[in-house]
Amino acid sequence: MFRRIRWRIALPTITLILLAMAGLGLYLSHLVRQTYLSDLQGQLTAEARLLGDLVAPALARGEAGESLDALARSQAGLLGVRVTFVGTDGTVLGESHEDRSQMDNHLLRPEVQDALVRGQGSSIRYSRTAGYDMMYVAVVVKADGQVVGFARVAVPVRQVEGHVARLRRAVLLATLLAMGLAALLSLFIAGRTSGPVRELTHVASRIAEGDLGARLLPTTRDEVGLLARAFNRMAEQLQEKVGTLDRERGRLAAVLEHMADGVLIVDREGQVQLLNPAAAGLLGVAPENAVGRSFAQVVRHHQLIELWRRYRQQEQERAGVVEVEHQGHSLRAIITPFREAREPGYLVILQDLTTIRRLETVRQDFVSNVSHELRTPLAALKALVDSLRDGALEDPPAARRFLDRMDAEMDALTQVVQELLELSRIESSQVPLRLAPTPAAEAVRPAVERLLPQAERAGLRVSVEIPADLPPVLADAERVHQVVTNLVHNAIKFTPVGGKVDVSARLEGDQVVVAVRDTGVGISAQDLSRIFERFYKADRARSGAGTGLGLAIAKHIVQAHGGRIWAESTEGKGSTFFFSLPTAAETVTRP
Repeated sequence: MFRRIRWRIALPTITLILLAMAGLGLYLSHLVRQTYLSDLQGQLTAEARLLGDLVAPALARGEAGESLDALARSQAGLLGVRVTFVGTDGTVLGESHEDRSQMDNHLLRPEVQDALVRGQGSSIRYSRTAGYDMMYVAVVVKADGQVVGFARVAVPVRQVEGHVARLRRAVLLATLLAMGLAALLSLFIAGRTSGPVRELTHVASRIAEGDLGARLLPTTRDEVGLLARAFNRMAEQLQEKVGTLDRERGRLAAVLEHMADGVLIVDREGQVQLLNPAAAGLLGVAPENAVGRSFAQVVRHHQLIELWRRYRQQEQERAGVVEVEHQGHSLRAIITPFREAREPGYLVILQDLTTIRRLETVRQDFVSNVSHELRTPLAALKALVDSLRDGALEDPPAARRFLDRMDAEMDALTQVVQELLELSRIESSQVPLRLAPTPAAEAVRPAVERLLPQAERAGLRVSVEIPADLPPVLADAERVHQVVTNLVHNAIKFTPVGGKVDVSARLEGDQVVVAVRDTGVGISAQDLSRIFERFYKADRARSGAGTGLGLAIAKHIVQAHGGRIWAESTEGKGSTFFFSLPTAAETVTRP
């Protein structure tokens, strides 16, 4: 109960009012009792003086007995009090209510002693004769200036106590009524005071649960109203800051989600706190399994672990770089300690250099292959020229043969240069394609038919299967002929006598796929992924003619049409080359 502000306000107020009313009641009861007693004492003193004047002659004459008893009873009946006449020696000379012969000497009674000293005296005490508290008032009785006795009157104090009890009941009733009204008023005031606090608590709870649009409605202009307005301003600023943080976090998450580099955040203890999908892919781990694990368990590569440990021990504020081979990837790791955040740690960036390394390998192979293709005819030309200089010019038949050989080598050099120029122009989109709806048969058959004599000389069977219901393709027919010629020529060249070459076409989705299948020697798995590179030749091709540029040119022509080219092969069992072309209904976007 006391945890609620309403009761913490109301109960102290009610308690304070109760204590105040109780104290006031006690004070008023005491005050009224004393006032009653004082008034009663004054009244009894006046009555005692009248009785003293009345009984003075009798006491002066020394009367006693029945006459004074009768006087005492008559006056007691008139005044409603108990009347006692006492002699100077303390002997009771007259009594209105009791048998005076049985009464003790009254000289030592407090009221009598006070009367001897001050002329009058009073006291309140328990009366053994009456059996209850009485107020006694005594005055000296004088005759001719001499004290002849004492006149004493007494009344029960219970009359005063009755008046005081009635007052106490009235005060108690007033206290209860005031307490009830005070309780209602306190609860009302406490409710009005605690209501905005409860509303503030409710709104704060809604904000804590994520409802940042919750607001208070100020209903007063006091401190509570000022608090509500200040709370609303705080909530607006919080909503704005949280929105900004959400936007920043969204942008950061989008960057981490889509960036190609792997990113890990590791705390000072070596526990992985965050990694993006790229890092998970490079390291071959699931993000939900990596977070919370140690850096060594996630990375599993000694060079990366050693680099991180070195920077952890040295506490260096600089980046470290190491290149490793990890799970088929060539990685470049950059580890940067950071201390600006609340929890210092390390930022680890993993860059995948696999493509770069592959391109470097392709470039090196390209240079090597170009050198090989050019060195052979140049060496032959150099040898023929040297032979002519050494005397072959003097032998016309030999000189003619040498010149024919030189012409053939020059043709080979010219073919290499022309194909390089053509490939460069196709790659740079400098060769415009004359695209037009073309029947699939017209795009494929002419090129195959031109190579039929060569296939017959090689002892091969060639078949063409193109369904008549295929939709037309959007293509440059001459360039497609060039692609088909290259693929069929390679199939004829690398298929042994008695084999066959099958050319077919089919519809797959919104593209027509052309397939050239042979029963030749096939291509090894390690060479299959590189056969479309410039000058790249498998070992089986090194002994044959050709520049090694045909497949590269075919690939770029197909890609310029918006299609793709690929191959499937099993070494010793033949190969199948595929390329796709969009149908005429599709829009072609050239690279």
